[in-house]
Amino acid sequence: MTEDRNFDDIAHKFVKNIYGSGKGEIRQAVVWQDLESILSRLGESSPLDILDAGGGLAQLSQQIAHRGHKVTLCDLSSQMLELAEKDIEEAGLLPQYRFVHAPAQEIAQHVDKSFDLMLFHAVMEWLADPREALDVVLSQVKPGGVASVMFYNQNGLLFKNLICGNLTHVEEGMPHRKRFKLQPQKGLQPEDVYAWIEEAGFTILGKSGVRTFHDYMKDTRTGEFTFEQVVAMEQKLCRQEPFISLGRYIHVYAQRPLEP
Repeated sequence: MTEDRNFDDIAHKFVKNIYGSGKGEIRQAVVWQDLESILSRLGESSPLDILDAGGGLAQLSQQIAHRGHKVTLCDLSSQMLELAEKDIEEAGLLPQYRFVHAPAQEIAQHVDKSFDLMLFHAVMEWLADPREALDVVLSQVKPGGVASVMFYNQNGLLFKNLICGNLTHVEEGMPHRKRFKLQPQKGLQPEDVYAWIEEAGFTILGKSGVRTFHDYMKDTRTGEFTFEQVVAMEQKLCRQEPFISLGRYIHVYAQRPLEP
């Protein structure tokens, strides 16, 4: 039986290679645009309650906390939580955070309130039962609240292997290559995730492709561009097809309707 991935063994490597990379910068730049739109929709006249489920280093929720909001950060990895707490303390945001050492699927056992905004980013692809976890965290969103969900896109994984010429690997069903420890074992089909969100009673507000072309660039040492141009172009193209569906990740956000 497949188990949920715990990053205790490679937490420092994960932070350096994922959060501290150009790929991480693009991811933050694209998703932050969506989060600003969400915060505007929710209104910020008073502090919002935020759940960062499986939040790792909490980089995006820290940006939200800087705007005066309260965050509950939950993660399965004690090492990731320690790194996050140190980073949050250095940012002067510790009073606005509550830390919960638990898997996202158990968050309901540790909180006694619902949330205005729930972040669930790059977690499902590491889980044995992604839908179960998604249902749990969606249930923590209050009526009128918004869920922000990002997942590893199976279509993007397929396309990457195709253009790299890994056709035998594709024909074999793209089994996980153990040497790629920071790459999820499998992606999720976008249509499945959208359906799960809607079946939970949410209305999808928007979708964005995350890294819609950067990872497919043949050689980033050639061509006429700067990294700033890459980020700006990713932000420009990410909310239109076919680029949404080509993203290595997809960010989808949805609102729970107000109760009658």
